[in-house]
Amino acid sequence: MKNTQLTSLHISLGAKMAEFAGYNMPISYSNIKEEHLQVRNSVGVFDVSHMGEFIVEGDGALDLIQFVTSNDASKLIDGQAQYSCFPNEEGGIVDDLIVYRFNEKKYLLVVNASNIEKDWNWISKHNTFGAKLTNISDSISLLAIQGPKAIETLQKLTEINLSEIPYYHFAEGSIANIENVIISATGYTGAGGFELYVKNEFVEALWNKVFEAGKENNILPIGLAARDTLRLEMGYCLYGNDINDTTNPIEAGLGWITKFSKDFIGKSIAQNLKENGVSKKLVGIQLIDRGIARHGYEIINENDEIIGEITSGSQTPSLNFSIALGYVANPYNKIDSEIFIKIRDQKIKAKVVKLPFFKNN
Repeated sequence: MKNTQLTSLHISLGAKMAEFAGYNMPISYSNIKEEHLQVRNSVGVFDVSHMGEFIVEGDGALDLIQFVTSNDASKLIDGQAQYSCFPNEEGGIVDDLIVYRFNEKKYLLVVNASNIEKDWNWISKHNTFGAKLTNISDSISLLAIQGPKAIETLQKLTEINLSEIPYYHFAEGSIANIENVIISATGYTGAGGFELYVKNEFVEALWNKVFEAGKENNILPIGLAARDTLRLEMGYCLYGNDINDTTNPIEAGLGWITKFSKDFIGKSIAQNLKENGVSKKLVGIQLIDRGIARHGYEIINENDEIIGEITSGSQTPSLNFSIALGYVANPYNKIDSEIFIKIRDQKIKAKVVKLPFFKNN
């Protein structure tokens, strides 16, 4: 297993550690519910340094990104980020990612930890545009400071006006007296906040300064288990669960990041699905009866016919019911459709609901 720069710190804080995407990562520190609600209501810090980072630069940078991703990166301005995915030739998803634009000839791609090597090979293979590619994953650490009190906490550490950084935009500058930090108004929780990209040698100092600044808000370290329940409440896809090499962006509800105004790998398949409709789609599911729907559980109709499969599911700390995501066949994937989950030979009643599960207001 690989370690992040902060692995020994997590262990000293009493974190429950486990393997995740090949890394020794903190799963929880106290309990998932406490950590989850801390992020929803105040501020918490995640070490997500296992994520991958690639620099794409040069005259062919944008052309390469346009060809290998589904979204339209030509719409980005300097200091803006964009959620996207790498489609494959069969219309599936190699990975989902965030594209950051520094300028017209320099971009940062942030990819999932489990897919770093796969993604690197994928974009390298398709780099017929002369772009310069640099894999900086092993030299960059990433802290996600998330929650409604994140901006108040971090503002103490920087002269950059954080309230002026719009959602999915970023600034480069000094924070906690550390230079050249990428301060990004992004996250995977739906609770607001920032993600800070910093060189490995400075991440522990940054962690400590952030915790000092967040003392009055009882800032806590947060593990990956609460990150999962937080993203699930928002209906955010998790690669390997909700999307993979065989799922198409259109059926996964990612039509909004699939732009047909340009050419990209797998375009014709996605366009066909967009125009002619899909036979199944990823939907939000609320359990009516007691139970927890887990990845791989069958979804059935009232006649016990299999109509789909759960991809993610959990009891959620913010809501008083169990939630799940799953692919459901037509016509059972319409909002308010009654469906059933097969849990240990029991038929658990559920319904299709509109995402996100958790509404901020």
